[in-house]
Amino acid sequence: MGTKTVDETGVKTDEHKTDEAADAAEATEATEAPESIDVTKAAEAPEAAGTDTPEDADASTDEDTDEGPDGTGTEGTGAAPTGVGQGAGAVVSAGLGIVSLTGSWVGTVASARESLMGQLQTSSSSDVGTLIEKGYGNAWQATAMWGGIFALVALIVGVVVLARPAFGAPGRPQAPWIKSVAWAGVALGVIGLLLAVLKYTDVLLGLPATG
Repeated sequence: MGTKTVDETGVKTDEHKTDEAADAAEATEATEAPESIDVTKAAEAPEAAGTDTPEDADASTDEDTDEGPDGTGTEGTGAAPTGVGQGAGAVVSAGLGIVSLTGSWVGTVASARESLMGQLQTSSSSDVGTLIEKGYGNAWQATAMWGGIFALVALIVGVVVLARPAFGAPGRPQAPWIKSVAWAGVALGVIGLLLAVLKYTDVLLGLPATG
């Protein structure tokens, strides 16, 4: 800094005034410097700390999460099989198994038709054995045949339902209730088919002897 000189009369010279102006400028810079540094640091703080702005946060949220209407993530997941077809097949199998044991309108109509044809093919002069065979035996066999057909279909449908997971997507187990109903259909189908064969061959509930 320059030296201050005062003339003998006590009046400040130009050099003295210049030194005072330089001192005032330095004091002003010293006062304003912290404020400018604080403002600059405050503006650069989010970037230096790695803090996301609201726009960056929204963009990252949209990229990281891809949720469906039910709030679950949908990225990388395919449509899982619902098992509706397998459940319907199991119910159909069980229903057909029950029909094979209790009878159906198809079997009833076939039995009545065979009975009518037997009456037309016989006359009053026919022996008792022929009348029984034509009037009742053929009708009972028709009922047994249709019962066996329903039982066989129930058995096939039940087996297909039980074997379906082996040909589907791996790692997707079959619902327990579907297995239970399908096994019930298979069991009823086996029982119905066995009873139909025994009745058709007259092993079970055969025609009465006439002689």
